[in-house]
Amino acid sequence: MKLKSILILFIILLAFWIILNNSVSPLILLTGAVISLAIAIGFCKTCDVFNDLRLTPRSFLYTFLYLWVFLIELVKSNFDIAFRVLSPSLPINPGIITAKTTLKSKMGRLILANSITLTPGTFTVDIIDDKLFIHCVNMKEEEQEEFGNHIVRKFEKYLEVIYG
Repeated sequence: MKLKSILILFIILLAFWIILNNSVSPLILLTGAVISLAIAIGFCKTCDVFNDLRLTPRSFLYTFLYLWVFLIELVKSNFDIAFRVLSPSLPINPGIITAKTTLKSKMGRLILANSITLTPGTFTVDIIDDKLFIHCVNMKEEEQEEFGNHIVRKFEKYLEVIYG
């Protein structure tokens, strides 16, 4: 399984190398390939980060769908927070909710937690087993569980296909 992690990290690093150098000349590609391979081998001796990543056509499709949903949620939440800042009369009821996830993969849970944190108005405070503790800017006491599940489910259904 380490070979899979080395290969994926190598491809990611080489892609960034090509983007940063803005060239595909043979010398730049060879240099980038050597450096990327050395870094991938050096860092993936014990890494298992990409072991749960599924490399199927369906997972590639769901990766793009996930990025699209994340972008929409990011824009919506930015507007929501901007309106709250510009209009102080809008309610702010901060609190911490607990949401359960069905994701088994460590990387899937990490990406879920970061996706929640990157959308303004929410912040993942901690992950314990299958529970995420999320700080929300505006929540209602009576809807805590439903609200937590709503936040998690919109990202989780895509990450389940990508990471299992």
